[in-house]
Amino acid sequence: MKKAKLVLASVLALSLLLGGCSSQKTSSEVKDEKGTITLKFFHRWPKEPEKSYFENVVQEFEKQHPNIDIQTEAVLNDSYKEKIRVLLGTNNPPDIYFTWSDQFAYKFVQGNKALDLTSYYKEDTAWSSQLVQNQITPFSFENKYYGVPWQMDGKSFFYNKDIFAKLNLQPPTTWDEFMKVLKVLKDNKYTPIAFGSKSTWPISHYIGTLNQRLVDEKTREKDYNPKTGTFTDSGYVEALKKIKELIPYFTENSNSVDHEYARGTFNSGKAGILYAETAEISLVPDVKNLGLFHFPAIEGQKGDSAYLTGAPEGFMISSKTKHPKEAMEFLKFLTSKEMGEKLVKDVGKYSAVKETTNETNATPIQIEAVNQILNAKQMVPWFDTDVDIEIVDAYLTNTQLMLNGEKTPQEVMKEVQKAADALRASKN
Repeated sequence: MKKAKLVLASVLALSLLLGGCSSQKTSSEVKDEKGTITLKFFHRWPKEPEKSYFENVVQEFEKQHPNIDIQTEAVLNDSYKEKIRVLLGTNNPPDIYFTWSDQFAYKFVQGNKALDLTSYYKEDTAWSSQLVQNQITPFSFENKYYGVPWQMDGKSFFYNKDIFAKLNLQPPTTWDEFMKVLKVLKDNKYTPIAFGSKSTWPISHYIGTLNQRLVDEKTREKDYNPKTGTFTDSGYVEALKKIKELIPYFTENSNSVDHEYARGTFNSGKAGILYAETAEISLVPDVKNLGLFHFPAIEGQKGDSAYLTGAPEGFMISSKTKHPKEAMEFLKFLTSKEMGEKLVKDVGKYSAVKETTNETNATPIQIEAVNQILNAKQMVPWFDTDVDIEIVDAYLTNTQLMLNGEKTPQEVMKEVQKAADALRASKN
């Protein structure tokens, strides 16, 4: 009993420490009228503009469904990853919760924390058919659907058109061309690539893309599976060597600055290139001066250049919810065409609902970014949600050391292989 009280106290303390709640109602504010249903909604955007977007969506939904009351809580990205695991382990988890796709979501499926939504997809095809179909797949496991995609996102190199024109540069299509462009930018006193690795997730986007290019797909699938992964293929070392080639062109002392700082350097015109999520276009003040180019092709690569790094984000419903029908009703509302268009207009993120990014609510370059996602031969999930957390930690911690000159690519992979061996032993 004492242990249970301590756990409960820890959860409550964690909730207070993490803070950042939006539209959160206390228990005294919950409607008590007969027949009113209360749903708890948990996401990772306590800041603007997403904060107001979700508040408006909830208000409109409650207006149309007066018998349903939505309690909303939100915490920031890094805190969310830990807190959602804590909350889903309690007897009173959120009814509806945000999730990244692929391995991150699969953990919840494996732990029986996510409701099987397959019947809702099949019974309401008017709703499910309006979703971009390749965005649903990352939330499906063993031919069942456990999540609903809400927004699409992909990775692209942003470049400053004015700087490129001034230096007579063209967007590179090959790695050799890329390296030449970077040298010209550096010789002309620009930061070639704005990059902040203080928070390690930006590292994972380079690793994920380069692994896809330099390791064949079957090998990656085997290694990304915690039951079979060994990470002994030479392509993984080659991928890290490519990152090492970029170090002289990254923001100086990149481990001491974060991605937001790097993006600010790009926005101010001090850096020529930024590897960014296409959802970040809305955070670039001068979009007329912004161009995009794909990750360059590498000579001898084993992966397809038509693949695009990126993944949808979405929501799941707790397997413990007492109101699955009403929770699903809210998710359908959230992923309606009206709310999808609102997402693009108010937030600058791209809805996973078809034809919601258009000339009425988006800039030409945002439409270009969405077309990159829609036209991609296949999406390559974010590395840090595509593999087990033990592998992620070993990879990112040691690559961060490589960026400081403290480890070689080979030494990084030895640590990753140790983590893979331990993980494989625990799963078999």
